[in-house]
Amino acid sequence: MDDVLLRSLTPSVLGVLVRRGADFAAAEDAVQDALVEALRVWPADPPREPKAWLVTVAWRRFLDTARADATRRRREELVDEEPAPGQVSGADDTLRLYFLCAHPALTPSSAVALTLRAVGGLTTRQIAQAYLVPEATMAQRISRAKRTVSGVRFDRPGDVATVLRVLYLVFNEGYSGDVDLAAEAIRLTRQLAAAIDHPEVAGLLALMLLHHARRASRTTPDGGLVPLADQDRRRWDTGLIAEGVEILQGALARDRLGEFQAQAAVAALHADAPTAAQTDWVQIVEWYDELVRLTDNPVVRLNRAVAVGAADGARAGLAALAALDETLPRYAAVAAYLHERDGNPEVAARLYAEAARKATNLAERDHLTRQAARLNTRASRPAST
Repeated sequence: MDDVLLRSLTPSVLGVLVRRGADFAAAEDAVQDALVEALRVWPADPPREPKAWLVTVAWRRFLDTARADATRRRREELVDEEPAPGQVSGADDTLRLYFLCAHPALTPSSAVALTLRAVGGLTTRQIAQAYLVPEATMAQRISRAKRTVSGVRFDRPGDVATVLRVLYLVFNEGYSGDVDLAAEAIRLTRQLAAAIDHPEVAGLLALMLLHHARRASRTTPDGGLVPLADQDRRRWDTGLIAEGVEILQGALARDRLGEFQAQAAVAALHADAPTAAQTDWVQIVEWYDELVRLTDNPVVRLNRAVAVGAADGARAGLAALAALDETLPRYAAVAAYLHERDGNPEVAARLYAEAARKATNLAERDHLTRQAARLNTRASRPAST
Protein backbone atom coordinates (compact mmCIF):
# COMPACT_ATOMS: atom_id res chain seq x y z
CA MET A 1 0.00 0.00 0.00
CA ASP A 2 1.40 3.38 -1.07
CA ASP A 3 0.46 5.72 1.78
CA VAL A 4 2.19 8.62 0.05
CA LEU A 5 -0.01 8.13 -3.02
CA LEU A 6 -3.16 8.04 -0.91
CA ARG A 7 -2.11 11.20 0.91
CA SER A 8 -1.41 13.04 -2.34
CA LEU A 9 -4.75 12.02 -3.87
CA THR A 10 -6.95 12.82 -0.87
CA PRO A 11 -7.34 16.59 -1.42
CA SER A 12 -8.00 16.27 -5.15
CA VAL A 13 -10.65 13.59 -4.55
CA LEU A 14 -12.26 15.77 -1.91
CA GLY A 15 -12.16 18.68 -4.35
CA VAL A 16 -14.00 16.64 -7.00
CA LEU A 17 -16.84 15.84 -4.59
CA VAL A 18 -17.15 19.46 -3.46
CA ARG A 19 -17.13 20.66 -7.07
CA ARG A 20 -19.98 18.27 -7.85
CA GLY A 21 -22.09 19.80 -5.12
CA ALA A 22 -21.42 17.77 -1.99
CA ASP A 23 -21.25 19.83 1.16
CA PHE A 24 -17.82 19.85 2.79
CA ALA A 25 -18.57 17.76 5.88
CA ALA A 26 -20.36 15.03 3.93
CA ALA A 27 -17.66 15.00 1.27
CA GLU A 28 -14.88 14.57 3.81
CA ASP A 29 -16.74 11.73 5.51
CA ALA A 30 -17.21 10.01 2.16
CA VAL A 31 -13.55 10.41 1.23
CA GLN A 32 -12.46 8.98 4.57
CA ASP A 33 -14.70 5.96 3.95
CA ALA A 34 -13.12 5.53 0.52
CA LEU A 35 -9.62 5.67 2.02
CA VAL A 36 -10.52 2.95 4.52
CA GLU A 37 -11.85 0.82 1.68
CA ALA A 38 -8.66 1.44 -0.32
CA LEU A 39 -6.54 0.25 2.58
CA ARG A 40 -8.59 -2.93 2.63
CA VAL A 41 -8.80 -3.64 -1.11
CA TRP A 42 -5.71 -2.19 -2.82
CA PRO A 43 -3.01 -4.50 -1.40
CA ALA A 44 -4.61 -7.48 -3.15
CA ASP A 45 -6.22 -5.68 -6.09
CA PRO A 46 -4.56 -2.31 -6.87
CA PRO A 47 -6.56 -0.16 -9.33
CA ARG A 48 -5.18 1.03 -12.64
CA GLU A 49 -6.49 4.55 -11.98
CA PRO A 50 -6.20 5.21 -8.21
CA LYS A 51 -7.80 8.67 -8.30
CA ALA A 52 -10.74 7.49 -10.40
CA TRP A 53 -11.24 4.54 -8.05
CA LEU A 54 -11.28 6.79 -4.99
CA VAL A 55 -13.63 9.30 -6.62
CA THR A 56 -16.04 6.56 -7.67
CA VAL A 57 -16.14 4.93 -4.22
CA ALA A 58 -16.32 8.24 -2.34
CA TRP A 59 -19.09 9.57 -4.61
CA ARG A 60 -21.15 6.42 -4.15
CA ARG A 61 -20.70 6.61 -0.37
CA PHE A 62 -21.82 10.23 -0.48
CA LEU A 63 -24.89 9.34 -2.55
CA ASP A 64 -25.78 6.46 -0.21
CA THR A 65 -25.74 8.88 2.69
CA ALA A 66 -27.59 11.57 0.76
CA ARG A 67 -30.42 9.20 -0.14
CA ALA A 68 -30.97 8.47 3.55
CA ASP A 69 -31.37 12.05 4.72
CA ALA A 70 -34.34 14.38 4.66
CA THR A 71 -33.30 15.93 1.34
CA ARG A 72 -33.47 12.64 -0.57
CA ARG A 73 -35.50 13.99 -3.47
CA ARG A 74 -33.13 16.93 -4.07
CA ARG A 75 -29.97 14.86 -3.66
CA GLU A 76 -31.07 12.04 -5.94
CA GLU A 77 -30.89 14.42 -8.87
CA LEU A 78 -27.12 14.19 -8.48
CA VAL A 79 -27.16 10.46 -9.26
CA ASP A 80 -27.46 11.13 -12.98
CA GLU A 81 -24.24 13.17 -12.86
CA GLU A 82 -22.09 10.24 -11.74
CA PRO A 83 -19.42 9.62 -14.39
CA ALA A 84 -18.50 6.17 -15.61
CA PRO A 85 -15.56 4.60 -13.72
CA GLY A 86 -12.26 6.04 -14.87
CA GLN A 87 -13.76 9.22 -16.37
CA VAL A 88 -12.29 11.68 -13.90
CA SER A 89 -10.96 15.07 -14.85
CA GLY A 90 -7.20 15.35 -14.72
CA ALA A 91 -7.50 18.87 -13.29
CA ASP A 92 -5.95 19.47 -9.89
CA ASP A 93 -8.70 20.53 -7.50
CA THR A 94 -6.34 20.87 -4.54
CA LEU A 95 -5.59 24.56 -4.94
CA ARG A 96 -9.26 25.39 -5.50
CA LEU A 97 -10.09 23.45 -2.37
CA TYR A 98 -7.68 25.60 -0.36
CA PHE A 99 -9.67 28.66 -1.40
CA LEU A 100 -12.98 27.00 -0.70
CA CYS A 101 -11.87 26.08 2.80
CA ALA A 102 -11.05 29.73 3.48
CA HIS A 103 -14.79 30.40 3.46
CA PRO A 104 -16.24 33.72 4.66
CA ALA A 105 -18.37 31.82 7.18
CA LEU A 106 -15.23 30.70 9.05
CA THR A 107 -12.81 32.62 11.20
CA PRO A 108 -9.24 32.62 9.82
CA SER A 109 -8.02 30.23 12.54
CA SER A 110 -10.86 27.80 11.88
CA ALA A 111 -10.29 27.98 8.13
CA VAL A 112 -6.61 27.19 8.59
CA ALA A 113 -7.33 24.29 10.92
CA LEU A 114 -10.02 22.81 8.69
CA THR A 115 -7.86 23.10 5.58
CA LEU A 116 -4.88 21.49 7.26
CA ARG A 117 -7.07 18.59 8.35
CA ALA A 118 -9.09 18.05 5.18
CA VAL A 119 -6.73 19.22 2.45
CA GLY A 120 -3.28 19.06 3.97
CA GLY A 121 -3.95 15.64 5.42
CA LEU A 122 -2.47 16.50 8.81
CA THR A 123 -3.73 14.83 11.95
CA THR A 124 -5.49 16.78 14.67
CA ARG A 125 -2.42 16.30 16.87
CA GLN A 126 -0.10 17.83 14.29
CA ILE A 127 -2.39 20.82 13.80
CA ALA A 128 -2.61 21.30 17.56
CA GLN A 129 1.19 21.36 17.75
CA ALA A 130 1.32 23.98 15.02
CA TYR A 131 -1.11 26.13 17.02
CA LEU A 132 0.49 25.37 20.39
CA VAL A 133 -2.87 24.27 21.86
CA PRO A 134 -4.03 20.96 23.40
CA GLU A 135 -5.19 18.31 20.93
CA ALA A 136 -8.69 18.24 22.47
CA THR A 137 -9.04 21.98 21.91
CA MET A 138 -8.08 21.65 18.26
CA ALA A 139 -10.45 18.71 17.76
CA GLN A 140 -13.32 20.85 19.04
CA ARG A 141 -12.29 23.73 16.77
CA ILE A 142 -12.26 21.49 13.70
CA SER A 143 -15.61 19.95 14.62
CA ARG A 144 -17.17 23.40 15.02
CA ALA A 145 -15.72 24.47 11.67
CA LYS A 146 -17.21 21.43 9.93
CA ARG A 147 -20.60 22.12 11.51
CA THR A 148 -20.40 25.75 10.39
CA VAL A 149 -19.87 24.87 6.75
CA SER A 150 -22.15 21.84 6.69
CA GLY A 151 -24.68 22.41 3.94
CA VAL A 152 -22.96 25.57 2.73
CA ARG A 153 -22.09 25.67 -0.96
CA PHE A 154 -18.49 26.78 -1.40
CA ASP A 155 -19.26 29.11 -4.29
CA ARG A 156 -17.24 32.06 -2.96
CA PRO A 157 -13.47 31.86 -2.59
CA GLY A 158 -11.99 32.77 0.74
CA ASP A 159 -9.42 35.35 1.70
CA VAL A 160 -6.00 35.15 0.01
CA ALA A 161 -4.23 35.96 3.30
CA THR A 162 -5.89 32.95 4.95
CA VAL A 163 -4.83 30.68 2.08
CA LEU A 164 -1.26 31.95 2.41
CA ARG A 165 -1.24 31.21 6.14
CA VAL A 166 -2.49 27.70 5.39
CA LEU A 167 0.22 27.08 2.81
CA TYR A 168 2.94 28.39 5.12
CA LEU A 169 1.79 26.21 8.00
CA VAL A 170 1.73 23.19 5.72
CA PHE A 171 5.23 24.04 4.50
CA ASN A 172 6.57 24.38 8.03
CA GLU A 173 4.95 21.12 9.09
CA GLY A 174 6.62 19.38 6.18
CA TYR A 175 9.93 21.13 6.79
CA SER A 176 10.01 19.88 10.37
CA GLY A 177 10.34 16.33 9.10
CA ASP A 178 7.25 14.98 10.90
CA VAL A 179 5.19 15.06 7.71
CA ASP A 180 6.91 15.80 4.43
CA LEU A 181 4.55 18.34 2.90
CA ALA A 182 7.12 21.02 2.05
CA ALA A 183 7.34 20.08 -1.64
CA GLU A 184 3.54 19.96 -1.93
CA ALA A 185 3.22 23.38 -0.31
CA ILE A 186 5.75 24.80 -2.78
CA ARG A 187 3.90 23.21 -5.71
CA LEU A 188 0.59 24.71 -4.62
CA THR A 189 2.15 28.11 -3.99
CA ARG A 190 3.68 28.06 -7.47
CA GLN A 191 0.20 27.41 -8.87
CA LEU A 192 -1.24 30.21 -6.78
CA ALA A 193 1.50 32.62 -7.93
CA ALA A 194 0.79 31.71 -11.55
CA ALA A 195 -2.94 32.30 -11.07
CA ILE A 196 -2.88 35.44 -8.91
CA ASP A 197 -0.82 38.57 -9.45
CA HIS A 198 -0.20 39.39 -5.78
CA PRO A 199 3.13 40.46 -4.23
CA GLU A 200 2.49 38.54 -1.00
CA VAL A 201 1.91 35.31 -2.92
CA ALA A 202 5.27 35.90 -4.60
CA GLY A 203 6.77 36.74 -1.21
CA LEU A 204 5.56 33.46 0.28
CA LEU A 205 6.91 31.47 -2.68
CA ALA A 206 10.28 33.20 -2.34
CA LEU A 207 10.35 32.50 1.40
CA MET A 208 9.59 28.81 0.87
CA LEU A 209 12.27 28.44 -1.81
CA LEU A 210 14.91 30.17 0.30
CA HIS A 211 14.15 27.99 3.31
CA HIS A 212 13.90 24.82 1.22
CA ALA A 213 17.30 25.57 -0.31
CA ARG A 214 18.91 24.90 3.09
CA ARG A 215 17.05 21.68 3.80
CA ALA A 216 19.92 19.28 3.07
CA SER A 217 22.15 21.03 5.62
CA ARG A 218 19.65 21.37 8.47
CA THR A 219 20.17 17.94 10.00
CA THR A 220 22.98 15.47 10.59
CA PRO A 221 22.85 11.97 9.07
CA ASP A 222 21.37 10.67 12.34
CA GLY A 223 18.67 13.35 12.39
CA GLY A 224 20.33 15.85 14.72
CA LEU A 225 19.54 19.54 14.35
CA VAL A 226 22.22 21.77 12.78
CA PRO A 227 21.79 25.49 13.64
CA LEU A 228 21.98 27.98 10.78
CA ALA A 229 25.39 29.29 11.86
CA ASP A 230 26.87 25.77 11.76
CA GLN A 231 25.36 24.61 8.47
CA ASP A 232 27.60 23.63 5.55
CA ARG A 233 26.70 26.35 3.07
CA ARG A 234 28.21 24.37 0.23
CA ARG A 235 25.20 22.07 0.54
CA TRP A 236 22.69 24.88 0.03
CA ASP A 237 20.79 24.72 -3.27
CA THR A 238 22.06 27.80 -5.12
CA GLY A 239 19.47 27.35 -7.87
CA LEU A 240 16.57 27.64 -5.41
CA ILE A 241 18.28 30.59 -3.71
CA ALA A 242 18.69 32.44 -7.01
CA GLU A 243 15.07 31.77 -7.95
CA GLY A 244 13.81 32.87 -4.55
CA VAL A 245 15.83 36.09 -4.62
CA GLU A 246 14.62 36.93 -8.14
CA ILE A 247 10.99 36.37 -7.19
CA LEU A 248 11.44 38.45 -4.03
CA GLN A 249 13.03 41.34 -5.90
CA GLY A 250 10.09 41.41 -8.30
CA ALA A 251 7.63 41.49 -5.39
CA LEU A 252 9.48 44.21 -3.46
CA ALA A 253 9.67 46.38 -6.58
CA ARG A 254 5.88 46.72 -6.46
CA ASP A 255 6.14 48.64 -3.17
CA ARG A 256 3.30 46.76 -1.44
CA LEU A 257 5.23 45.26 1.45
CA GLY A 258 3.69 42.41 3.42
CA GLU A 259 4.88 40.05 6.12
CA PHE A 260 5.90 37.22 3.80
CA GLN A 261 8.01 39.55 1.68
CA ALA A 262 9.73 40.85 4.81
CA GLN A 263 10.38 37.31 6.08
CA ALA A 264 11.76 36.37 2.67
CA ALA A 265 14.06 39.39 2.79
CA VAL A 266 15.51 38.11 6.09
CA ALA A 267 15.98 34.65 4.56
CA ALA A 268 17.64 36.18 1.50
CA LEU A 269 20.16 38.04 3.65
CA HIS A 270 21.08 34.80 5.40
CA ALA A 271 21.39 33.04 2.04
CA ASP A 272 23.54 35.84 0.63
CA ALA A 273 26.15 35.67 3.40
CA PRO A 274 29.21 33.58 2.41
CA THR A 275 29.71 32.70 6.10
CA ALA A 276 27.71 33.16 9.28
CA ALA A 277 30.18 35.80 10.44
CA GLN A 278 29.54 37.87 7.31
CA THR A 279 25.76 38.03 7.81
CA ASP A 280 24.36 41.56 7.52
CA TRP A 281 22.65 41.58 10.91
CA VAL A 282 22.04 45.33 10.88
CA GLN A 283 19.88 45.02 7.79
CA ILE A 284 18.16 41.94 9.24
CA VAL A 285 17.19 43.97 12.32
CA GLU A 286 15.71 46.60 9.99
CA TRP A 287 13.58 43.97 8.29
CA TYR A 288 12.45 42.64 11.66
CA ASP A 289 11.43 46.19 12.55
CA GLU A 290 9.24 46.15 9.43
CA LEU A 291 7.79 42.81 10.48
CA VAL A 292 6.96 44.15 13.94
CA ARG A 293 5.24 47.11 12.31
CA LEU A 294 3.25 44.83 10.02
CA THR A 295 2.29 42.11 12.52
CA ASP A 296 3.27 43.08 16.08
CA ASN A 297 3.76 39.35 16.54
CA PRO A 298 5.55 38.32 19.78
CA VAL A 299 7.43 35.54 17.95
CA VAL A 300 8.73 38.13 15.49
CA ARG A 301 9.90 40.23 18.44
CA LEU A 302 11.64 37.15 19.85
CA ASN A 303 13.51 36.60 16.59
CA ARG A 304 14.30 40.30 16.47
CA ALA A 305 15.99 40.00 19.89
CA VAL A 306 18.34 37.38 18.44
CA ALA A 307 19.15 39.66 15.51
CA VAL A 308 19.72 42.63 17.82
CA GLY A 309 22.08 40.50 19.90
CA ALA A 310 24.07 39.65 16.78
CA ALA A 311 24.08 43.21 15.43
CA ASP A 312 24.54 45.29 18.60
CA GLY A 313 25.85 42.82 21.17
CA ALA A 314 24.35 40.32 23.58
CA ARG A 315 23.43 42.98 26.17
CA ALA A 316 21.30 44.78 23.59
CA GLY A 317 19.67 41.49 22.66
CA LEU A 318 18.89 40.70 26.30
CA ALA A 319 17.38 44.16 26.72
CA ALA A 320 15.08 43.53 23.76
CA LEU A 321 14.21 40.12 25.19
CA ALA A 322 13.37 41.53 28.61
CA ALA A 323 10.31 43.27 27.18
CA LEU A 324 8.76 39.97 26.08
CA ASP A 325 6.64 37.36 27.85
CA GLU A 326 8.81 34.58 29.32
CA THR A 327 6.14 31.99 28.48
CA LEU A 328 6.69 32.45 24.75
CA PRO A 329 7.82 29.29 22.94
CA ARG A 330 11.63 29.30 22.51
CA TYR A 331 12.03 32.21 24.96
CA ALA A 332 14.34 30.15 27.20
CA ALA A 333 16.39 28.98 24.20
CA VAL A 334 16.90 32.55 22.97
CA ALA A 335 17.77 33.71 26.49
CA ALA A 336 20.30 30.88 26.80
CA TYR A 337 21.94 31.81 23.50
CA LEU A 338 22.21 35.49 24.45
CA HIS A 339 23.49 34.78 27.96
CA GLU A 340 26.18 32.51 26.54
CA ARG A 341 27.25 35.24 24.13
CA ASP A 342 27.31 37.65 27.08
CA GLY A 343 29.76 35.43 28.98
CA ASN A 344 27.38 33.75 31.46
CA PRO A 345 27.75 30.02 30.75
CA GLU A 346 26.18 28.90 34.04
CA VAL A 347 22.99 30.84 33.40
CA ALA A 348 23.02 29.75 29.76
CA ALA A 349 23.35 26.06 30.69
CA ARG A 350 20.39 26.29 33.05
CA LEU A 351 18.28 28.01 30.40
CA TYR A 352 19.27 25.51 27.70
CA ALA A 353 18.13 22.69 29.98
CA GLU A 354 14.86 24.51 30.67
CA ALA A 355 14.32 25.05 26.94
CA ALA A 356 14.99 21.37 26.27
CA ARG A 357 12.28 20.35 28.75
CA LYS A 358 9.78 22.60 26.96
CA ALA A 359 10.71 21.60 23.40
CA THR A 360 8.01 19.70 21.48
CA ASN A 361 10.31 18.58 18.66
CA LEU A 362 12.65 15.69 19.46
CA ALA A 363 15.53 17.00 17.32
CA GLU A 364 15.28 20.42 18.95
CA ARG A 365 15.13 18.86 22.42
CA ASP A 366 18.25 16.81 21.76
CA HIS A 367 20.09 19.83 20.40
CA LEU A 368 19.24 21.98 23.44
CA THR A 369 20.19 19.17 25.80
CA ARG A 370 23.57 18.90 24.10
CA GLN A 371 24.09 22.65 24.43
CA ALA A 372 23.41 22.48 28.16
CA ALA A 373 25.75 19.48 28.55
CA ARG A 374 28.48 21.26 26.60
CA LEU A 375 28.42 24.25 28.92
CA ASN A 376 28.16 22.12 32.06
CA THR A 377 31.14 20.05 30.96
CA ARG A 378 33.16 23.17 30.32
CA ALA A 379 32.26 24.54 33.77
CA SER A 380 33.28 21.29 35.50
CA ARG A 381 36.79 21.26 34.03
CA PRO A 382 39.51 22.26 36.49
CA ALA A 383 41.02 25.65 35.89
CA SER A 384 44.46 25.55 34.22
CA THR A 385 47.43 26.62 36.33
